[in-house]
Order: sequence, then C-alpha cells, then structure tokens
Amino acid sequence: MGRPAFFLENEMRVALASCLTPLLFAAAPAAAGTCPWLPAWGSSQMAPDAANSLPDGALADATLRQIVRPSIAGARVRVRLSNAFGRAPLRIGAATLARSADNRSARIDVATLRALAFAGAAGVVIPPGGDWLSDPVTLPVAAFDDLAVTVHVRGQPEVQTAHPGSRATSYVAKGDQARAGDLAGATPTDHWFLLSGIEVETCSAKGAVVALGDSITDGRGSTTNGNDRWTDLLARRLGGRAAVINQGIGGNRVLLDGLGPNALARLDRDVLALPGVRHLVLLEGINDIGTLAREAPATAEQHRALVAHLTGAYAQIVARARARGIKVHGATLLPFRGNDYYHPDAATEADRQAVNAWIRTPGNFDSVIDFDRVMRDPARPDHLNPAFDTGDGLHPNPAGFRAMADAVDLRVLE
Repeated sequence: MGRPAFFLENEMRVALASCLTPLLFAAAPAAAGTCPWLPAWGSSQMAPDAANSLPDGALADATLRQIVRPSIAGARVRVRLSNAFGRAPLRIGAATLARSADNRSARIDVATLRALAFAGAAGVVIPPGGDWLSDPVTLPVAAFDDLAVTVHVRGQPEVQTAHPGSRATSYVAKGDQARAGDLAGATPTDHWFLLSGIEVETCSAKGAVVALGDSITDGRGSTTNGNDRWTDLLARRLGGRAAVINQGIGGNRVLLDGLGPNALARLDRDVLALPGVRHLVLLEGINDIGTLAREAPATAEQHRALVAHLTGAYAQIVARARARGIKVHGATLLPFRGNDYYHPDAATEADRQAVNAWIRTPGNFDSVIDFDRVMRDPARPDHLNPAFDTGDGLHPNPAGFRAMADAVDLRVLE
C-alpha cells in the first residue's frame, strides 16, 4: 500500500529544502560581527610645526570635515580619532560619516550621512596621548569610495595632533555643522587633523599592507586630491583584495626625531597596533643619510657608524614585525645625488649604496622591492631618472609613483 499523499508532499518539501539550504547560506551576507575588522585607511600622526598648524582658536567650537579614500570594501565602518600628541583632553561634541559628493569640496551625499557614537554617546573626551575608535555604523563602502569624516571640536587643543602631508583638502567652519550637507563659511586647509584611521568589517580582503616611510611614501610630488601616491596606485593594482595603509611622514627619519617621531618610536602605533596587518613595506632612511653631512663634512667613521646604526634599526623593525607574524619587505633607497637641499657627495652616495646592499642581502627582509633599480637614471645611476623627477632630484613625480607601484611584485603580498 502506498504512503498517504500528505506524507509524500511533506517529504518532497523537506528534500527541496535540503537542496536549497546550501544555496541560501552561500548567498546570504555574513552577519555583523562574523568578519574581522581591518584598517582601510590611515595616516601617521605628529605634532605639526607652526607652518602646518591651524591658527590659534581655529578649532574652538569648530567643525572639521576631512575626505579620505579607503582601499578595501566593508559593510560596517568605524573611525579612529587621535589625540596622540595632545597635552590635554580632546573634547569632541559630535561626529558623522558620509560619502563625499566631491573630494575637492566639503559637500557630502546627505542620504548616506551616519551619526557616529562613542560608547553610545554622541561625543567623547579623548585623553592626552590616546586614540578612540567610534562605535561601528552600517554604511556599505566600496573600495576607493571617498568618505567624509566630520567632527565638531568643542575646545581648541593645546597641541594639535595632525598629519601635515595630506595631499587632500580639509575644511574648517565655526560651530557644530557635523550634519550639514555643505559647510557654511568653511576655510580649506591641505592637512589632516585628529584623524588617524578608518576600519571596516569585511570578509573580502586579505588583511593589510602598511607602507612605513618618509615624504616619498607620504606623497610629496603627487597631486592634491588626486590620490596618486605610489601607495594609492599599488592599492589600485591590488583591487581591494588587501588594504594599503600609508604611514609615511615627510622628513621622517629612522634613527632620530625630525618631522614626526622616528620610525622606531612610531612602529608600535603606526604598524603593530593595527588589526590584520600581514605585510610591511619599509622605505625609509634617505633623510638619515642626507642629514649626516648636510651642514658640515662627516668623518669616515661617522659614515660607517651611520650605516651600521641604520641597518641595525632595520633589523629591529624586521624582528619586531616578524614576531607579530608580519612579513617585511625592504625597499631600496632611491638615488638623490642631484638634490640641492642635501647636496650629497660621493661619501653620502656610498652610504646609500651600502644600505641598499644590506637591504638586498638575502634573509635580511622577506623580500626586496628594488625601487633604486627602477627609478635611477640609466646614464647617471646616482641620480633620479629625469622622467620620474619632480625637479628637486629627490621626490618622484606622478609618473615616478606609477613606476614604483608597478615595480611591486604582487605575489609577495598574497
């Protein structure tokens, strides 16, 4: 005797559901909290000098809107504000996040505006020396979307925390305009202030690549609001598969403070403290070499000591990063014999060659990115290729940054 029709109908429904279930689960987006948080954008912080600071009182009861471009996608976002160099608590009254309507203006897409919260509150007081992550907000972000972070600062910081070499225009206006579609009476400034990172929750990216460097990484020679630093172009080549975080500071040195803390001093905050970092590209040392004999000749012993100390510091950075499971890729130092600021001589060039030889030595780094080979003038290898030179003999132009990005073997970043 056959089974009743209602039993057969139920069995068919169960069988159909069992077939569809894997497809339904495969198509469903990951639930919030199931994917890791990764850095999508960042900038190294420092205490700016007078020439790169906002005027006294400019941030007292003021709104600061800044445009940044994350290099990976995510469905939820959080913002990291910084009072790293402040000497007093930083009082934030309100903050918002939105897509920029035009990265060359203060306008935003108001339909995407999200109010940021800090432990559930609209504002936050950030202790001196500290950073503060906002609570997550849901805002689907594609790789290379321009985002506007807007912050109402209640009181003027005694010491501003900033990134002078933004190569992007920010806007300052009086009063609380954090929710405004545009900023009335805004003053533009080509610096970033109080903003150190954007993180996204994502399952689609393979961690982050951090570039630790000086003005060549920071983008001196790129175009304002053009996002054509070598790190930007490398991120484009990666196509959102991994974030590229630019932690360059113009004038920075490895061994001594200059413009910003030295590379060893900022390694923890700018690299090791970030979540999901899998690779570090180190391109720094040209300012250490150039400074040694800039104002007076150095002895042979001083030159030897500099090379030993610089390569010793590289080894420290490599060891500390590897201890966190981060692969470190050594980038050779670009030629700068034609630079009028450092006016390097033969001994200075010998230092650069010695340092590059150490970088190229197998085992010192996990891989070598030979920017020197790509960027030098074939006719005068101690000079930048004229096609890649901004004209100062030190900093690449956008074509040079393209050549640098193209020189990176993407397979080592997988």
